[in-house]
Amino acid sequence: MRALRAFCTAAERGSFRRAAEDLFLTASAVSHQIKQLEEAMGVLLFQRQPRSLKLTGSGRALLDELSPVLEDLDLVIERNCTRGSRIALRISVQPFFASELLMPRLSEFLADNPGISITVDTADEEPDRHDKTADASVRLFSSPPLEGDRLFPLRLIPMGSPALYDSVEVVAGRITSEFPLVVHNARPGAWQKWQKSSGIRLPRQATTIRLNSMIAVARAAEQGLGAALMPAQLCNDRIESGALTPLFDHELESTEAYYLISRPRKPESDRIGTFRNWVLQEFALGR
Repeated sequence: MRALRAFCTAAERGSFRRAAEDLFLTASAVSHQIKQLEEAMGVLLFQRQPRSLKLTGSGRALLDELSPVLEDLDLVIERNCTRGSRIALRISVQPFFASELLMPRLSEFLADNPGISITVDTADEEPDRHDKTADASVRLFSSPPLEGDRLFPLRLIPMGSPALYDSVEVVAGRITSEFPLVVHNARPGAWQKWQKSSGIRLPRQATTIRLNSMIAVARAAEQGLGAALMPAQLCNDRIESGALTPLFDHELESTEAYYLISRPRKPESDRIGTFRNWVLQEFALGR
């Protein structure tokens, strides 16, 4: 059973290392279990590549048949848990959504559902991909996924420190004061799109700071390092605290939107449905 679970997790995660993190094992232990499984079955399940794993035909066939069997087994265990035990729920959420929206409200969900224990994975900031090992995930998608609940569209608004706000000067539609730009690497052209849609021209030679996470972008803006385009719906707490302030009213409408994707489960398992209903109530349509 351990080897079969290790195989499914490695297949879904595409890596022995990532599977090991989920299973609280070492990568070598996962590799050894799968090697033993291959020897016992007499087939090769993975093509080992330098930086990834690829299922063989035999591996794909095994995964397709094995995944629903393991899910049924999880349901049997869940139904027969003792009253005092907790039901595990694993969710995967992009870091900035987790820090700004989910974490401040998660205590309410846990208080209303004391029998559920949650593991939150915020290690992966990649959009347009549901973590198949998670029961549910919240991700940005540039086009609607086949299955998922739309929460709200991504709208980007210029944010900065109160001191930067006080120093901004605009003459004839152009920002003439010092206006350093904090750029998120995932959206290198966002400021140019905002300039075009707002009709407000940026300084010709603005200093630029490039960062690879929205949390780092927010911190840089708070420290007065520059202006940052940030998700409007995720900044309310920072605005209310006075750490950040909108520099202009115009928002850049993005084609991306936040979606909740949940793993299809059988009706007997209600923990995913409970979490889904709560997320929709709390976050759908930008509430």
